[in-house]
Amino acid sequence: MDIKRFMVATALSAVVLVGFEYFLPQQNHKTVEQQAPNATPGLPPVAAGGNTSAAPPVADASQPDPRVAIDADRVHGSLDLRGARLDDLVLKNYHETVKAGSPLVRVLEPRDQAEPNLVEVGWANVSGGHVSVPDANTVWTADHDTLTQAQPVTLSWDNGQGQVFQINIAIDQNYMFAVTQKVINHGGEAVSLYPFSRVERGYTPVETGGYLVHEGPISVIDHKLDESSYKSLRKGAVPPGNIAWTKAGQGGWAGITDKYWLSAVIPQQDSDVAGTYSYQPTGGDKGVYDVGFTARTPLVVAGGGEAVSASHVFAGAKEVPLLEKYESSLHIPDFWKAVDFGWFAFLTRPIFTMLGNFGLALMAFTLLVKALFFPLATKQFQSMGKMRQLQPKIKALRERYKDDQMALNQQMIALYKQEGVNPASGCLPMLLQIPVFWCLYKDLYVTIEMRHAPFFGWIHDLSAFDPTNLFTLFGLIPWDPTVISPMLQLGLWPIAFGLTMFIQQRINPAPAADPAQQKMFQLMPVIFTFFMARQPSGLVIYYCWNNLLTMAQQTLIQRRVKNRSDSKPKLPAGKK
Repeated sequence: MDIKRFMVATALSAVVLVGFEYFLPQQNHKTVEQQAPNATPGLPPVAAGGNTSAAPPVADASQPDPRVAIDADRVHGSLDLRGARLDDLVLKNYHETVKAGSPLVRVLEPRDQAEPNLVEVGWANVSGGHVSVPDANTVWTADHDTLTQAQPVTLSWDNGQGQVFQINIAIDQNYMFAVTQKVINHGGEAVSLYPFSRVERGYTPVETGGYLVHEGPISVIDHKLDESSYKSLRKGAVPPGNIAWTKAGQGGWAGITDKYWLSAVIPQQDSDVAGTYSYQPTGGDKGVYDVGFTARTPLVVAGGGEAVSASHVFAGAKEVPLLEKYESSLHIPDFWKAVDFGWFAFLTRPIFTMLGNFGLALMAFTLLVKALFFPLATKQFQSMGKMRQLQPKIKALRERYKDDQMALNQQMIALYKQEGVNPASGCLPMLLQIPVFWCLYKDLYVTIEMRHAPFFGWIHDLSAFDPTNLFTLFGLIPWDPTVISPMLQLGLWPIAFGLTMFIQQRINPAPAADPAQQKMFQLMPVIFTFFMARQPSGLVIYYCWNNLLTMAQQTLIQRRVKNRSDSKPKLPAGKK
């Protein structure tokens, strides 16, 4: 096999893995089933949020809204009694950065703030219905001033037509709210209403994950995951309802996800619902994204009776064990998929489970991978040794057939066959480790357990790049060279990685066939040093440790091969 062809094949393998993640996940939206609710059989004749106006009503800014405080173990904030909106929530255990005094992470924010993000529940009339239902300007009354784990809060509103609406809200010790909507009908006639719940985002965030992690509308309905982009909602929203995507099903969950945070609404899992994504333009390039559910069958409240609809709201950090716990206890289907483990989730998720959030676990995992691939590595080094022994013969063939490429290839294949050498076998372990590399990269990049996870020394966040920089003499020069170019970021760990790669090449030089290829291989440590400088420090540490283990492994294998060679019985002189 020609070394050039092999190098191209190796590069293409990596490109295929990256392209697999980059292109395919974008094909999830705008399928045949994604029509407006009015045109889909079995869906209620209203938009998912029950509000078909171009923009949600805005409260009078001159008067502060009455609020109910929220104070639980891991969150604090408040509930707006105007509109019964959950729109103010801060996570007690997470800061924006690792710096001392960094502000806490805010996951929900009122409509009049810079980055509005909130959750609403309510009721919508059936087609032709005339019941006065609460809206965004309705002021509710609460039976308590503070919502805690031990003290749920019930909101009430009387429409003056005989119907009393109630919303009971409870919170657990983490990020899950239990919501019970009740309608008490004191009138003489039955009324029919559609309960709904939705997440609303009034701005378009800067997406930080690129193609590595999904950020935006997300849902699982009938065990089918959908990940749509903000752009697809803007392009697909069609007046008057501005519904960009919808799907009917039973139970599930839907919301808006960021890299580490999730706001989601979760209907009762045995209820028939319609999940929808919509976009309401508010002028210029601004608008409101809505993701939520509406019941497909109206809630019928008989005269003198009452009816109840239950749901849940999640607003917090995407901690994998916690999502899995809710998936089990509340029977929420595939709730762990809120964390974007990617197309290789069958491998990425177990690797995450093994790693946890400790740097030492990362090194132990590397040791385990090397042990698993040890038999293949042995064959790899043996094959590379044979290839080095054949270099004089290969060079002679190249000189002899330098003007006849076809004859050269035939002679080289014959030589490999005669000597029992397979040039590709030496690279099999590398190819098999590409998915491991990719899945580890995903784990470090998308899971919150890796966010701000420290290592020894100056590494305080395994998910971020090494903060030290050679071009500032590691802090002695007070300037930021990355404003000139991101390439001017070169920390100590990436430098260590480049050195281990260089030493590894010196110990075991690649069998390059011509000077041009040899120069390219010599440049690889430099190229990869700068490439790895902007990658998560956990990944760089993994590869430094991996290179050290590879060198130790190579030394061990070479000694074993040498001992076997020395132990072979020698023939008497003059005999063959």
